[in-house]
Amino acid sequence: MLTAIQKKTAEAIVNIFETGSVLGDYGNVTLIKGDTGHLTFGRSQTTLGSGNLYKLLRSYCALPAARFGAELTPFLKRFEDIDLSLDHEKHLHNILRASVDDAAMRDAQDVFFDQTYWKVAERVAEHLGITIPLGVAVIYDSTVHGSAQPIRDKTNQKAGTLESLGERKWIAAYVQTRHDWLINHTRRDLRATVYRMEAFKRLIDLDLWALELPLLVREQEISTVTLSAAPAGCYDGPKPGSRPLALQTPLLRGLDVRLVQLGLSKLGGDVKADGVFGQGSLAAVKAYQTTHNLRVTGALDKAQIIQLVG
Repeated sequence: MLTAIQKKTAEAIVNIFETGSVLGDYGNVTLIKGDTGHLTFGRSQTTLGSGNLYKLLRSYCALPAARFGAELTPFLKRFEDIDLSLDHEKHLHNILRASVDDAAMRDAQDVFFDQTYWKVAERVAEHLGITIPLGVAVIYDSTVHGSAQPIRDKTNQKAGTLESLGERKWIAAYVQTRHDWLINHTRRDLRATVYRMEAFKRLIDLDLWALELPLLVREQEISTVTLSAAPAGCYDGPKPGSRPLALQTPLLRGLDVRLVQLGLSKLGGDVKADGVFGQGSLAAVKAYQTTHNLRVTGALDKAQIIQLVG
């Protein structure tokens, strides 16, 4: 069994691979050309195409405390049916981004990724006889990224079994086999993810089998400090209407900005609900003011903010 900190470290490595963040980007919405998963969302990225994004959203919407449950529930049937037109529903994408300011969504994601990927990886590692923390992290990464079983079989055929090689040599061989499989893959998007195996090879070269902290993975620090920090890009304030909103330096960030962006998006505005009032938000506010015969300033006062947030 891994310790709690070793488990968090293994999860952090995969979070970095998936979203570039130690704790994962709970609000990350991604579409990669050629990706059979299509619309992808969440801390460790789960997809429309696999059906798992439906399962995550269903579990969230079932929570009494789900702040965005009413907005997401009408989409659930389409997620269940793997309706690929959801790839292009920009307002839906903004609802997903905004939902991460709800602690219930972050909790739902933690439970979902633990049950759907981590526990599966634990069972696979146990079946294979892998107990070393770095080895479990490698299996977890393959569980999230896909194709764990074919790579296991290729490794056994090319290098030998775990019983014949020993655990460390087999894990190193597995990483090399997966590296070669990725770099020669016919899909460009998968070839681009070979960095995952390069990062694992670096940890193996440094003999960091126990995942001792601190670690540096793809220029991201994994330490007790970063593992205990608040998730990036999640806001619990300021309250909408508590301040005017406009483009300024430094850029305004927060819950009020995100909810205004979501309101603009609902009205058809071309804006990303990232919680940062930048040039895109300025243009969307000006378009809104023009459409509603308001003075076009690009700034929002309390009354306009409350109207947009609802």
